[in-house]
Amino acid sequence: MGMTMTQKILAAHAGLDKVEAGQLIEADLDLVLGNDITSPVAIHEMDKMTVDTVFDKDKVALVMDHFIPNKDIKSAEHCKCVREFACRHEITNYFDVGEMGIEHALLPEKGLTVAGDVIIGADSHTCTYGALGAFSTGVGSTDMAAGMATGKAWFKVPSAIKFNLVGKPAKWVSGKDVILHIIGMIGVDGALYKSMEFAGEGIRNLSMDDRFTIANMAIEAGGKNGIFPVDDLAVAYMKEHSMRPYTVYEADEDAVYEEEYTIDLSTLKSTVSFPHLPSNTRVVEDLKEDVVIDQSVIGSCTNGRIDDLRCAAEILKGRRVKKGVRCIVIPATQKIYLEAMEEGLLKIFIEAGAVVSTPTCGPCLGGYMGILAEGERCISTTNRNFVGRMGHVKSEVYLASPAVAAASAVTGKISLPQELGL
Repeated sequence: MGMTMTQKILAAHAGLDKVEAGQLIEADLDLVLGNDITSPVAIHEMDKMTVDTVFDKDKVALVMDHFIPNKDIKSAEHCKCVREFACRHEITNYFDVGEMGIEHALLPEKGLTVAGDVIIGADSHTCTYGALGAFSTGVGSTDMAAGMATGKAWFKVPSAIKFNLVGKPAKWVSGKDVILHIIGMIGVDGALYKSMEFAGEGIRNLSMDDRFTIANMAIEAGGKNGIFPVDDLAVAYMKEHSMRPYTVYEADEDAVYEEEYTIDLSTLKSTVSFPHLPSNTRVVEDLKEDVVIDQSVIGSCTNGRIDDLRCAAEILKGRRVKKGVRCIVIPATQKIYLEAMEEGLLKIFIEAGAVVSTPTCGPCLGGYMGILAEGERCISTTNRNFVGRMGHVKSEVYLASPAVAAASAVTGKISLPQELGL
């Protein structure tokens, strides 16, 4: 009986020849991640331990991104706690105002995540790095503390679901539509504690930014992780961004999967998740009534990368955000912000009547930079639309791709780019 990609990576990091689904293992960690919300809890837990410092100052990453620049006194105190900890332990990869970015876009960009790694992060969307062929998963702050102290973590080896991707997506259909389609198909617990493993010739038609988006939202189907095979595009990305060695693992031909699905990318259409679950998906062209919006957010760890901004700019160029609609664009990192500026994308956004924010998670988790009032609706490229996720408990969040979010900002209702003649 063979092993999946995830099982091979975990076996190697546990020093074992073979692991099976359900087996408990202790694995060595290549990176431990925390942010300004989760790290203070981990730091206080670590202070209770009989350890002098972190296991490896180069293998801990602390990214101030959720409420940065600080929105209030509490967020300032949290960042001060992490900043002092990073200084005290000489943490190499500490990212604050001026060099920070949204963590799950920043770390691959900085070359801190590569194929074959085992990564834990005190943030549920740590599964993003599976786009590069790494095993990465979110953990609680206490597990983060133990990881920082020991460089190890306990795992129950997950079983797997295989998603065989074929075909090529149509214009305006992106990785966001792929993962929303999958979540709508299997549900928010359809992959509960399972590895979502992607395969098939259709992967070559997905950009790295598409893959990051898909892996990022594996958790929204309950997945332990999402992971892609390491092809030439992934290798090129790692060579561009990292000097670290990487290891390519491939699933065995006789690897065991609990379920297998084949998805023809050429048949997928622009998809939106209605309130209040990511699985509550509908195809935009099938909507029978207008869904009027008050706000459009384009950004986040899911869709704040350069491909996302280019897509939105292509739609907004020469057009105006509808009067009464607030359009907020958030580049995911400083590098992406600079790239967008040099390409003229920021000018397009501002001339269209949108506002461009410094990199931050901001409104995604109801933090700031776009909180919703009672009764307001927002179409957003973020990853969750739970009750009260972006503000008032009687507000609504509709999850969509950058293309749909940009087109909707122009029309003032959930719309396709095709409705603008594109």
